Amino acid sequence: MKDKFTFTIEEKEESLRLYAQLKELLTDYLLEGDEEKIRHHLIRSIELQEVHRDVFGLNPILTCLQTALITVDEIGLRRDAVMAILLHPSVENGHLEMESVEKEYGASVARILHGLQRIQDLYKKNPVIESENFRNLLLSFAEDMRVILIMIADRVNLMRQIRDTENEDARQEVSQEAAFLYAPLAHKLGLYKLKSELEDLSLKYMEHDAYYMIKDKLSETKKSRDAYVDRFIGPVSDKLQEMGLKFHIKGRTKSIHSIWQKMKKQKCGFEGVYDLFAIRIILDSPVEKEKMQCWQAYSVVTDMYQPNPKRLRDWLSVPKSNGYESLHITVLGPEQKWVEVQIRTERMDEIAEKGVAAHWRYKGVKGETGLDEWLTNIRQMLETSDGEEAMDQFKMDLYEDEVFVFTPKGDLLKFPKGATVLDMAYHIHSKIGSSCVGARINNKVVTFRQQLRSGDQVEIMTASNQKPKQEWLSVVKTSRAKSKIRLALKETQVKEGLFAKEMIERKFKNKKIELEESVMQQVITKLHYKEVSEFYRQVADGTLGMDTLIETYLNVQQGDRAVTGDNQARSADEFELEEHVSLQQVNDDVLIIDRNLKGVDYQLARCCNPIYGDSVFGFVTVNGGIKIHRTDCPNAPELRRRFGYRIVKAKWSGKGASQYSISLRVIGVDDLGIVNNLTSIISKDEKLVLRSINIDSHDGLFRGTLVVMLDDTSRLEALIKKLKTVKGVKQIERV
Repeated sequence: MKDKFTFTIEEKEESLRLYAQLKELLTDYLLEGDEEKIRHHLIRSIELQEVHRDVFGLNPILTCLQTALITVDEIGLRRDAVMAILLHPSVENGHLEMESVEKEYGASVARILHGLQRIQDLYKKNPVIESENFRNLLLSFAEDMRVILIMIADRVNLMRQIRDTENEDARQEVSQEAAFLYAPLAHKLGLYKLKSELEDLSLKYMEHDAYYMIKDKLSETKKSRDAYVDRFIGPVSDKLQEMGLKFHIKGRTKSIHSIWQKMKKQKCGFEGVYDLFAIRIILDSPVEKEKMQCWQAYSVVTDMYQPNPKRLRDWLSVPKSNGYESLHITVLGPEQKWVEVQIRTERMDEIAEKGVAAHWRYKGVKGETGLDEWLTNIRQMLETSDGEEAMDQFKMDLYEDEVFVFTPKGDLLKFPKGATVLDMAYHIHSKIGSSCVGARINNKVVTFRQQLRSGDQVEIMTASNQKPKQEWLSVVKTSRAKSKIRLALKETQVKEGLFAKEMIERKFKNKKIELEESVMQQVITKLHYKEVSEFYRQVADGTLGMDTLIETYLNVQQGDRAVTGDNQARSADEFELEEHVSLQQVNDDVLIIDRNLKGVDYQLARCCNPIYGDSVFGFVTVNGGIKIHRTDCPNAPELRRRFGYRIVKAKWSGKGASQYSISLRVIGVDDLGIVNNLTSIISKDEKLVLRSINIDSHDGLFRGTLVVMLDDTSRLEALIKKLKTVKGVKQIERV
């Protein structure tokens, strides 16, 4: 039984404040009776205990109010979206029917709620969220664009609220989703501020040390960075004023996430990232003079500072296909530092900031043309005064030429519209396709001719006696499946020919009939076969009976004389054919390591060398085995991003007598006797074994690597603590 849901004093005060703020923002958009109905609904759902705190212990009513404010204040949605957000907890918990919503609040609110529910159902199929296919499926699955926008706002709010949660596993999960799904979605929609916030918060929760290292470094360098920007723009500003131009200049610091990505890409420290900020010159210019004044500003900057011609980006003369216009140049500023300068007008800056999918291709990612154009239209709809009315009529038809389906394990596959179950079978594997007899779509059995629809979960059914047929070529849609069917038909013909020849030779030998190739050719002609392959196929499948064949053969060989003696043809029923059909079965069982590793075959990953007590996860390898990695393994982020569907939970349970090899890197002052002191500590502990020690001394400092055998993390922590007490030791870290 769940605990009784109550508000804390702080939650109640915050909820009332947010409710009043929303009410004020939506005054011009609410219909008569809206405010009374929604207030009554919220009070009633609390009194009847229809809502409950989530896995983070968050208050659902307060969370909905916070999300609603983000959609209004930072995205620009209005009445219908807010109503849907506030009603969603009750709909999700089954306390409010969709028919009641449509009757009380209108069809538009009901449609948004229906879209949110469909997305929830989609999540339950456990798809690979970091795949581009899944992001596209979300977009095509939502009936109304506001569904996606609400999802983004909800995730931004959740990421803001879980800073102090004790549920670390759940926080890691939602952070991964924010980084791999919601941030790219926000990027596609031009919601750059929210996208950047999602990325930064994800980094903060997933790679805590990296986030705060960069944040601290930015704080330390802010004063000098601001001073540098002032030195850079001072003479530029004076010159632009002399020319009579209206403008303002601002410095834009890169987000913590983008700095971290650049550090990893360039394999350098914070100090190695030279372009921590960009200077943006924004001109207040009439449309007819925009290009001229931008080039004037460009001339001023390049006259003062040496430009790098290879880094010139002229999207002024020829704007990007999505409408993005700007001049970008990198120049050598004071103190011989390279600085990126962006020059644009107020109009251009507004378009760039609001999106129209500009940054999507600006960052070099190839977006789909149809998607970019479609998102541009969505953005324009949101910006117009009648945007809500237009959105009410808007239906998702972007991917009308594509369908996205799930495998039973949650993998997502994309096919052209009209593709069938047989297409999917051949996509998985040639053997699966050639033995396909049908499928279970959403647990309903269908034939292999059934066309696929977006969101279907498809399980292919096979049979060992199934074989490809010529008519299959008209069933499939993809060229991949067609080519595999043609290849399978050729292979089948060859196999059937060999099988039929062996069958004929065996029968003829049993009958003591001499087999002559020239006579058999005459038999094939006499039986009216135009293709030898067709003759052998009918022999193999029994269409042409063996007694008929033998009788015809003897007639051709001996003329029309009666057949007597040992040459008499007997019924083929007297002989039996032993068929050896090999069916290779695929084990679909999913290995889940939940609370106990006992009895499960696994290996410890060498990249991070986990030991008992470490926080770990399992990774299912290609050959089906499981490798155990530490959660802070350097390869963990990439494994989660690329192979999230192969990650399984793992947790140590039960202590054995195993010992683990651990490498420790020690850095310190090269004092006399320091090595003896280190080894002495290890030798005094009976449960520790020093396997090797490697010391390199240079310029008064030593760097050493100790390889030690020990039991678990508690003993490791105790050892590190003791080693740190040795005089001269400056740093000890686990390798």
